Amino acid sequence: MPVRAEHDRVALAGLLSRDPELNAYQLGDLDDFFWPYTSWYRRGDAVALLYHGARPPTLLALARPAGAVELAALLGELAPVLPARLDAHLSPGLAVALGDTFRVTSNGPHHRMALTDPSRLTTVAPGGVLLDRADLPGLHELYAAAYPGNWFDPRMVDTGRYVGIRDGGQLVAVAGVHVFSPTYRVAALGNVTTHPRWRGRGLAAAAVARLCGLLAADIDHVTLNVKADNTAAVRLYERLGFTRVADFVEVGLVATGR
Repeated sequence: MPVRAEHDRVALAGLLSRDPELNAYQLGDLDDFFWPYTSWYRRGDAVALLYHGARPPTLLALARPAGAVELAALLGELAPVLPARLDAHLSPGLAVALGDTFRVTSNGPHHRMALTDPSRLTTVAPGGVLLDRADLPGLHELYAAAYPGNWFDPRMVDTGRYVGIRDGGQLVAVAGVHVFSPTYRVAALGNVTTHPRWRGRGLAAAAVARLCGLLAADIDHVTLNVKADNTAAVRLYERLGFTRVADFVEVGLVATGR
């Protein structure tokens, strides 16, 4: 079956919104803010997204067990036309569908978590102020010290959903978003970190609580990704009312034989 590119946002939204917590990133990428950086592929009800706004590009292919066979078939058809090097977020077992075309390097299992008990946020005093473009130098400095190699798109500060905590004039903790879409009422938290010298004081929890409070008016589904072996982060998010709703693997893909 030939690969079918899908350009109908309404059709994609209809498919993805059946499981908004699993598909929060893809739903957010339907917004005008991200849409120009996306390519979409479909086979029946299975959908795969190739996001070009990162380097290397990132493939998102997620499904519940009932849809895994159809999505694996889509990935097998798509593999020959994908870039020669990319990252991917794949539901468990789907990497096999790309194994004949790519060398697959795993970055380990990850959890998708969703805010299912917002009442727990009230146990944490929210903190932080909204950041804007003027704060980018401080953000870059903080990420270099606390979270090197993270995926940070400076455009996300323009959403007005980036919260920072300062000590004196120094930015020492931050909680931001990877996706923020009032249109599809989904958000994905991202790039949450605290400077190593200020850890252990509850600053990340305070920033996340403030951010979730800001999101509440526009968003029905607040999600995030966290590495499965990052037990400290998982426990923090559980304390704030997040629960694990899906698992996936993050992998690097390099084409063989091209």
